[in-house]
Amino acid sequence: MKPGAVKDGRAHLAALDTDRQVYLDGELITRVAEHPAFAESCRAIAGLYDFQAANQELMTFDIGDGRRANRAWHMPRSYEDLVAKRVAMTAWAELHAGYMGRSPDHLACAVSGQLMNLDLFEEHNPRCAKAYWDYYQWARANDIFLTYVIINPQGDRSRAWGDQPKQITAHIVDEGPDGPVVRGAKMLGTGSIMAEEVFVANLQPLQSGEEDLAISFALPLDTPGVKIVSRKSFEQHAVSPFDNPLSHRFDENDAIIYFDDVTVPWERVFVYRNTDMCRRQFHDTPGHVYQNYQAQVRLVVKLRFLLAVARRLTETIGTLNMVQTKLGELAARVATVEGLLFGMEASGTHVGEYHVPNRHLLYSAQVTTQALYPALITEIRELAGGGLIMLPSSAADLSSPEVASVLDSTLVSAREGEGAYERMKFLKLAWDAIGSEFASRHTQYEMFYAGAQFVTQGHSFRTYDWDGADRLLDRMLEGNDAEWRGAGQLDAGRDRTGHDTGEADGSGAGEAG
Repeated sequence: MKPGAVKDGRAHLAALDTDRQVYLDGELITRVAEHPAFAESCRAIAGLYDFQAANQELMTFDIGDGRRANRAWHMPRSYEDLVAKRVAMTAWAELHAGYMGRSPDHLACAVSGQLMNLDLFEEHNPRCAKAYWDYYQWARANDIFLTYVIINPQGDRSRAWGDQPKQITAHIVDEGPDGPVVRGAKMLGTGSIMAEEVFVANLQPLQSGEEDLAISFALPLDTPGVKIVSRKSFEQHAVSPFDNPLSHRFDENDAIIYFDDVTVPWERVFVYRNTDMCRRQFHDTPGHVYQNYQAQVRLVVKLRFLLAVARRLTETIGTLNMVQTKLGELAARVATVEGLLFGMEASGTHVGEYHVPNRHLLYSAQVTTQALYPALITEIRELAGGGLIMLPSSAADLSSPEVASVLDSTLVSAREGEGAYERMKFLKLAWDAIGSEFASRHTQYEMFYAGAQFVTQGHSFRTYDWDGADRLLDRMLEGNDAEWRGAGQLDAGRDRTGHDTGEADGSGAGEAG
């Protein structure tokens, strides 16, 4: 990217115009931005960069030498810096209603967060630390769309990694002067189809003896030997923007990424053969906090969108007055998450020179939203009733005079000035949000992107201020103890009310018998 330039959509699409090894339905796809399975999603990402270029003060910050980069790469030094970062991320999320969980700001937040504790990497390995810092500077200057794969394939969970029938997880198989050689798979590869580079690491804990798995690095997704195996494309199966308005545009895709004896240059290796460091790069830096902070910013936008869907449904079918209390309850639950977001900013702490969101409030938001999202989807289904089941087959029905006349007489909207067309258009969107295959994937995603519930609940347990709560409890106990001891009412043979228990002379023994 030229000095002084701000990345726009055209620049991003040009970056995708490279030979890749993407596999879908048994077909090798090399030009993803032109393929009907991915083209609209690639254009949606390009739209984010166009918005950035048109709103530079909102979306970017000065990185020196007259250059600007997206605010997601910024390392906030104050509460005000953090708010500016959130406002920019919210503006991007509103362009896709929060449905692109791996938009470019996600990994930019994660990487910049990890490097807020550069000293940790220098203690581990000075060469790796320099490689990581240099990579950050380059990725920031070029506003790289970076995704990640940090989870190992499920495989047989009853076995340890070393006991698997096959070595399926990405691991080091050799080492040469140019760098280590990696073979095996990582997941989930969300957004990898439309990203430029992939960041590889291990969020799951590694054990002693698993040093071959202990590597963190980044590579271009067109690197020879990097194979991207896509799941089913919802975009490709979407009938039209009218019939599938969300899945047609915002299917960010998920994929297995397989490394077929790929040599990773040393200047791209950030952690090497250190199992503990693989954990520490996330949890002993602000990295884990910042990547999930971005996710909560995005999710708040998505929850607000779904609330609007819920209310519009009741307006359309004429039940708004009957369910206002239910909508009020749902709005309160969503506002609670928004309050946690604002709270984690305001009560953030400094790690070195950087302002970091409150870790416990972040994990509280994750625990809350993992349960809230599927519950909200269920509530919207109940508010909708059967109207979402009997939808016309496609927009083509409207072009048939005979069918259109039937629809005009049966698809009635309670909203003033709206008829069959408007009702059909909205209900198609509502179904794509809560009932389609695309919607089902999003429910699963929001339930598990941060890990299973026991993982986030464990984070919440470990980060809560139990010491402060215990001090409060002990203070109350001390007051009670002093009162009763002073009254002399704990003498043998009497309970706290002064009644004779019979214990002093043994007369109370054996009464139950």
